[in-house]
Amino acid sequence: MNTQDVLVVHPKTTEQLKALKAFMKALKIKFEINKSEESPYNPDFVAKMEESIQQVNEGKTVKIELDDIWKE
Repeated sequence: MNTQDVLVVHPKTTEQLKALKAFMKALKIKFEINKSEESPYNPDFVAKMEESIQQVNEGKTVKIELDDIWKE
């Protein structure tokens, strides 16, 4: 018997993913995992973080002593 049905599942945790994979392997069900290329993060946020990391790597940082944080 050959079926053309396709199931799409969305596990929320790695434990769910592992359980689903084990289940399908046990039943000898062929499956594939397509990793999403889409980031769950806001692109503007990612750009700002990458810029900040680059600044750190270039030494463009300011060190503030712990005692000076609350001073005006």
